[in-house]
Amino acid sequence: MPVTRRTPNTFTALRDQLVDAAATFAGAAGATGDILAGMVDDVDRALSAQLEIFPVCHHSPASGLAMVRRLREKQPAVIYLELCEDLCPLLDELRNCKLPVALQAFATEISDFPADWAPLSIVAPITESSAEYQAIAYALETPGVELVLVDRSTDHVFQWAPREEATPEAESEGSAPAGDGLHGDAVGIEIGDLRPRFAELEEYLLHHGKVRHWSEWWDQYVEQPLAEADYDTYRQVMVMIGSLFRRLRRGSLTEDEDRERYMWTRMREHLAATGADPAGALYVCGAAHAASRVEQFGLDGDAEFEITPRSATKWQYGLIPSSHSAIEAQFGLAGGAVSIAAATWSKGLRRGKLQPFQLTGQQGAKTRAKQAAGAVRSKSTAARSKSVSTGSESAVTDQLSGFLSRPPALDQLDEAELLDWSVDIVRLARRNGYLASTADAIAVFETSILLAGMRNRARPTPYDFQDAAVTCIEKDKVPGRRDVRRLCEILLGGDRIGQVGYEALPPLARDVLDRLQPLGLDLSRTAQQRALLDLKSNPELRPCSELLWLLRKLLPQEALRPIMGSRGLGESSIQESWDLRLGKYQRSLVELGYEGVSVEQVLEQRLRRAVNAPDATAAVALAAVEDALIYLGSSRLADELGNRAVELLAAERTVDGAPAVLRRIRLLLNYFRSTQDGLPAWCARFVTAGYAHYCTLLPTAFTADETAPAQVAAMLGFLFGMENLALSLGCDHTQLELAVLQSHPETPAKVALLWAARFQLGLLTMADLRDRCDAMLANPLVLPTVPHYVSGFVQAIDPAPALKPFVVELLSKAFGTLPDVVLLPWLPKLITTLREQAGDLIPGLVREAGRTFPGALPAVDAFIPPWSVESTTPATPVAATPRGPATDLLAAHPAACEALAALLGIEGTWQETGTPGDRAVTVLLGRFPATADAWAAQLRPAATPG
Repeated sequence: MPVTRRTPNTFTALRDQLVDAAATFAGAAGATGDILAGMVDDVDRALSAQLEIFPVCHHSPASGLAMVRRLREKQPAVIYLELCEDLCPLLDELRNCKLPVALQAFATEISDFPADWAPLSIVAPITESSAEYQAIAYALETPGVELVLVDRSTDHVFQWAPREEATPEAESEGSAPAGDGLHGDAVGIEIGDLRPRFAELEEYLLHHGKVRHWSEWWDQYVEQPLAEADYDTYRQVMVMIGSLFRRLRRGSLTEDEDRERYMWTRMREHLAATGADPAGALYVCGAAHAASRVEQFGLDGDAEFEITPRSATKWQYGLIPSSHSAIEAQFGLAGGAVSIAAATWSKGLRRGKLQPFQLTGQQGAKTRAKQAAGAVRSKSTAARSKSVSTGSESAVTDQLSGFLSRPPALDQLDEAELLDWSVDIVRLARRNGYLASTADAIAVFETSILLAGMRNRARPTPYDFQDAAVTCIEKDKVPGRRDVRRLCEILLGGDRIGQVGYEALPPLARDVLDRLQPLGLDLSRTAQQRALLDLKSNPELRPCSELLWLLRKLLPQEALRPIMGSRGLGESSIQESWDLRLGKYQRSLVELGYEGVSVEQVLEQRLRRAVNAPDATAAVALAAVEDALIYLGSSRLADELGNRAVELLAAERTVDGAPAVLRRIRLLLNYFRSTQDGLPAWCARFVTAGYAHYCTLLPTAFTADETAPAQVAAMLGFLFGMENLALSLGCDHTQLELAVLQSHPETPAKVALLWAARFQLGLLTMADLRDRCDAMLANPLVLPTVPHYVSGFVQAIDPAPALKPFVVELLSKAFGTLPDVVLLPWLPKLITTLREQAGDLIPGLVREAGRTFPGALPAVDAFIPPWSVESTTPATPVAATPRGPATDLLAAHPAACEALAALLGIEGTWQETGTPGDRAVTVLLGRFPATADAWAAQLRPAATPG
């Protein structure tokens, strides 16, 4: 096999020609001449390297086709590939996958990196048409071929990232801003990102190329001319483009140069360790790296580069599914660019009658590719030994001058292909709701030719066809889910979605699929599937149900959606129905496998991590306790998390989480009271700590502007609702009274809450509360703030349920007494205030109103509000001296009567017989004789009231 060799002064003529052209057009050679001459020097230098360099562009069909030709011609024994060196163990698992997929490195427990970077994730997408995949398939399928990954490790990607940024920014040939899709927020790693980093250059090329996107320019001026070019032409052109973009870029080249030093250092180390012949090796790297000018370039450089050790971060590795759209979104390519590249790849294989390399056993592998790989395996060893032992050198000729001086050969119009596209897009459009016809197909056909002619193309490209279809078919409104541009992408290849095979999945993912087998569904499918579980008739499906609810907690909500059934504390469904899409969200399932060996372990670790996080709160800890009981059924873990909740509550200095704390602790207390073991010890400590904690913070919360009324209401709800339990556990009621007496709010809603708290403690009677609200409604200066007072009273219903009738009374008085001039402007503000501040309490208030007001229309006219009766009923005259056993009984037990009077809104204490207080009690008993009779019947069954 001849080995190409550069002859002296191979590119001298081209160099002189470019320098003269720069001098002619720029007036003097200057910087322009230096750039052009430097580009030629870079090409000359790359071709003169002892180790053959193969420049590539990521996801380029031209690079893939050239790689197939070169591998079949040279059959190298060693392939050095620009890819993170620690991803090498994953490559053999590609045979168990359906492309496109992505190699992933993932780390949740990080060390030596900023905490806000976690979790760290890197993906390297692989497509069938990429040159790197062809090299991988050749190396793995050919005996005796060694594949060596030489790029920096995934740990070094983040080591070299600027620490002042949240995540590593896009690199010239490494990471790129993450986009939507299957890759999530991972950093992307690509081989050969050839895109100008000089904005003015890209804008100039797009403008004069009459294209809209860089992907379109690259396809027209690079991909199509190089698709059928010979190897020398391809190699020289790609190095020249890499040199141009390397020189015309903003920013520093330091990181790129460090990567090049890293890779050359690794290659020299491997050659020295194995003694391999450089003539039988191939170095596959990005075109920009092929034009490198670092001192370590080549195998003869003496400069050393120190490689720093990796950090203590624990990295996990695996394969995740990828897709054309995910690759396009992550690396800033035009929509449909990867699908068009795949179509160009298939067309190039047919034209050149090439057999691509494919891994044996890979899903979707073509038979002819397997046969070709088998033929290569049978002949490779002898061919390589022969080429190394008897190889002679052949001189490299200047193919670059001819490529630059002659216009590209224009493809002739393929009317049959374009006609098929036009007819098929109309058919797809009609299926998706467009009113397209044969006339639209003709219009698309003619417009495609017209656009291609305007853009100096004899043959319309897929981009021309897309623009023509949008122009002729698209309407003002998309009738379905897909627009015409998306339909064109489907027609030209669609969004191909990869899949990771069962054998390549991590243990956790395989365990999930095994445990869900009783459902009888093919969970590898990306389409939505319905699972029906009759747990009463088929109790063996109960473990599947528990696993589905656990996955619902850990995976995206769209992956598993319950249609029927629920899961909560103490709940157990007898029938469930699920919509499952685990195949589409395989990436999330794979990433769970990086965190543990079972989903139960992953959830337990996440719960512990959540309650021990720096920003953990008592509400978060209580939610973790609830999850531990619902999904894991672990009392041990619940006790551990509950103890942490007590610590977090005692350490809090704000009451922001009071509503969530109240809601969750009520739910947990009700659940534990229904169990056989009763309340755990941590619950008792949480109630006592919360009682003391909220009593201490109550005066400050009433006056602090940053504390919302809902938070104060939640504090009062905790204090009053759990007071009996707290007092039984040793708390002091006096502490609550002192906290209320020390509170002096100013905002209307908080003032209403304070009045409600004092009423609940017996410090304010119902009569006083009515008087204050009546004065408020009568004061025109206070009327604008009445909605806030009402909002406060509504929120006080939770800690003081006895106020429900009073709130109904207050609203009724407002609507009945206020004039329309005041009421109509005031009503919208009342509605919005109640919706924002007390929306969840309004249903209870409406039910109370339903009990108060008549339910039938005829009864409305005769309806007399109960509060009107109480305020207008005259006192019933009674004898000065009480008579009868009921009066004697109550006089003998004054404490009971005083408590009843306080509940009815009457102040005062029991007086001696004949005093004014005694007469008031007698009047009260006379108005409500049924109460006295009931008391007498309970305490003295034989007595008869007088």
